[in-house]
Amino acid sequence: MQKPSAVTPDAPAAIRLPLLTQEWLDLAFVHWAVDPAAVAGLMPRGTVPDTHDGLTYIGLVAFRMHRVGWLRLPGIPYFGSFPETNVRLYSVDAHGRRGVVFRSMDASRLIPVVMGRVGFRLPYLWSRMTVRTVGDTVTYTSSRRWPGPRGAYSRITVRPGERIHEPTALEHFLTARWGMHNMFFGGAAFLPNHHPRWPLHRAQLVTCDEDLVAGAGIEAPTGVPVSVLYSPGVPVRLGRPARPPRRAPRPLTSSALEAPMCSA
Repeated sequence: MQKPSAVTPDAPAAIRLPLLTQEWLDLAFVHWAVDPAAVAGLMPRGTVPDTHDGLTYIGLVAFRMHRVGWLRLPGIPYFGSFPETNVRLYSVDAHGRRGVVFRSMDASRLIPVVMGRVGFRLPYLWSRMTVRTVGDTVTYTSSRRWPGPRGAYSRITVRPGERIHEPTALEHFLTARWGMHNMFFGGAAFLPNHHPRWPLHRAQLVTCDEDLVAGAGIEAPTGVPVSVLYSPGVPVRLGRPARPPRRAPRPLTSSALEAPMCSA
């Protein structure tokens, strides 16, 4: 296994011929630390949990997807714009490519949900969702419709604070992820992305009531998140899938840690 690539705030390579273009707007990043052994069984073949100081992380990320477009075509205004909330883990493959693994992806538009499930084999789920800004807070709500578990929900409210001019190593690790690992047709693959450096703000978690993490097959103990961040967003390009090696990297280990989680 190659040594994991460096965590860099800027994308390592440009994507000149994107498969998809989109914007990710009004993002809330909520994270909890967990022992890598607790989620190792949820990784796609050929990957293991990525770690920072011996720990890996569970991410609950809520945002607005805006104007998704194919290739270099203009983004679609209605069907390509919708709220989304993801449960994700952190991965690395034998090439040293760091990425994310999506365990669930709730979205409010049925057609993109079906396309994501059929075309990319991503765990998209159709949900009723809203993103509302009231005063100095942003609230993200979700209630699942299909395919289930029906009624799985989340309500997250954050209060964005000061702009982060010098993100910590952990903040870079959690946000500067330049691809995803997923089981596509014919096996596992790595799908790269490219976007400008994140404009990040530290944030206060006002409300977090959810059962999406447990619904994604991850044990959800209670506790305070280790990181809460907000970003106004970035334009994004997604590249074409690249196959990881057939041989899986060696599992990583660390000392046990109980992972805190939102109330369910």
